[in-house]
Amino acid sequence: MTTYEKLLQVKQQHGCGYLLLIDPDKIDPQRFPDFVREASRSGVDAFLVGGSLVVSNEFEQVLKLIKSNSDKPAVIFPGNILQISPAADALLFLMLISGRNPEMLIGNQVVSAPIIKRMGLETISTGYMLIDGGRITSAEFMSNTKPIPRDKIDIAVAHALAAEMLGLKTLYLEAGSGARSSVPTEMIKKIAAYCSLPIIAGGGIRTPEEAREKARAGASFIVTGTIIEEQSQAAVIKEFADAIHLQ
Repeated sequence: MTTYEKLLQVKQQHGCGYLLLIDPDKIDPQRFPDFVREASRSGVDAFLVGGSLVVSNEFEQVLKLIKSNSDKPAVIFPGNILQISPAADALLFLMLISGRNPEMLIGNQVVSAPIIKRMGLETISTGYMLIDGGRITSAEFMSNTKPIPRDKIDIAVAHALAAEMLGLKTLYLEAGSGARSSVPTEMIKKIAAYCSLPIIAGGGIRTPEEAREKARAGASFIVTGTIIEEQSQAAVIKEFADAIHLQ
């Protein structure tokens, strides 16, 4: 079974899956193995690993630690083409469809594709959509693209439909790490109504109640990152998992 199939199985089993985003620059290597085990026991369905920069040398080590301390998938969420490793179970092969920067639409993908092929790394083709979260985020700055305005739901739906027609496997709606506001619930609801692709929603989700709201609106997976970095306690993770798992 592929990692993508495992994720779809999680969606079918729980109604919505919980993905925990790990930034290698923001972990304590000594405590990290315990954290991974606690997170797995507390309801995390998979780990995303990546960041807009990743200036430390811990990227591959983080993947290996996840694999040795959890049976949950470790999936790369690449901030750039250097964030590739055969230690992962899969990689979100991102196309930043909300922007018009050709490097993010096809340039980086062409450069990285032969490397990924040689590694034998599973790819999950993903339409990545930046949504205005109320402040300039690292993702917006580093990608040199503008996010989709929060009130332009029709534009977001059109982008989602284009991703589906292009044959991509999933959508990632991203307000950005540390965003003031998360992806609007109404936007998730409308995209889910018009597009059959699984929706990953992340950025700016700070409470279990907010996470559950996104899940009920039609998100297939909810991602948290910053809030767990600030409150890395098993109890907090379990609260999010319980809220996100609709069944």
